[in-house]
Amino acid sequence: MKRIGILFGQERSFPQALIERINREGHGVVAEPLLVGGIGLDSPRKYDLIVDRISQDIPFYRAILKKAVADGTIVVNNPFWWSADDKFFNNVVARQVGVAVPRTVILPSNQHPPDTTAESMTNLVYPLEWEEMFQYVGFPAYFKPYSGGGWKSVYRVSNPEEFFAAYHETGQHVMTLQEEIVFDQYFRCYAIGRKHVHVMRYDPRRPHHERYVKDGEPIDPALYQRVHDDSLKLMNALGYDFCTLEFAVRDGVPYAIDFLNPAPDAALESVGPENFAWVVEHAAKWLLERVAQESPAVIDYRWQAYLGGGEAPAQAPPRKATPTRPRKSAPTRGTSVPRPRGEA
Repeated sequence: MKRIGILFGQERSFPQALIERINREGHGVVAEPLLVGGIGLDSPRKYDLIVDRISQDIPFYRAILKKAVADGTIVVNNPFWWSADDKFFNNVVARQVGVAVPRTVILPSNQHPPDTTAESMTNLVYPLEWEEMFQYVGFPAYFKPYSGGGWKSVYRVSNPEEFFAAYHETGQHVMTLQEEIVFDQYFRCYAIGRKHVHVMRYDPRRPHHERYVKDGEPIDPALYQRVHDDSLKLMNALGYDFCTLEFAVRDGVPYAIDFLNPAPDAALESVGPENFAWVVEHAAKWLLERVAQESPAVIDYRWQAYLGGGEAPAQAPPRKATPTRPRKSAPTRGTSVPRPRGEA
């Protein structure tokens, strides 16, 4: 009997519907809410597959999911990929695989990170190249954390004065300044198993409960296909199996706006009955397919293998290999953080 554990937080409708749908199908697979206490090095493997919906908020869960992968459990989404990610790097990945993204700059935090001082900032350019960055991105622009979600600490800034006012409020957050895409269409896409894509009309300007557009106009077939294909490009390049991706369309070009969301909202009350039915059905079917596969455990995490269209990461028999630390083969520069405030 194969076992699937669903790890979740405050949400209720999606985990319960997913469990019921998997168990209704049967085929020697049982799904249930995952229960966990203290985990030791010798704690036995309990699940063949775990669906992670909450570890982004609870470090304890992230740690035990890594052990689960080392023990041979399939974890959706893989905690090693996700732990290595951020939204700025994802934009680097998108450009390398041919997906349009807004012009974006990453900036050091406004305040020193914990346990550092001005003396720690040896490699930081001071003052920063403000005019060059402003000209590159343009105004209006969005100023937002390089990692995170839920529209937390997101600012729309129209000029340098508004930017610096926002910058001084961000404390120790590492932020990105990103070109505003004035869109005439906007889409949010569920992507599951790197093969199923559900394109939904979406309007981020509306109140949260009204953002999924009901009875919208038909989507132009060519635009639909590009959004669909770009979603799969990003999913394959980033190594995700369950994610949402957002695209803002300007002059017929879909720009990927937000695609680091491996625990996407799937609550009935927010996504609506039609979208909810799609994600439950396709998630359940794909998870049943995935848990039935005796695929080997990944032991070498190589971004460049995906970015360059090369072979998949090196693999070994399940439950015998310990994953190495994830590595990214992206160009790097010296880490830099700002000197004390007052630069503006």
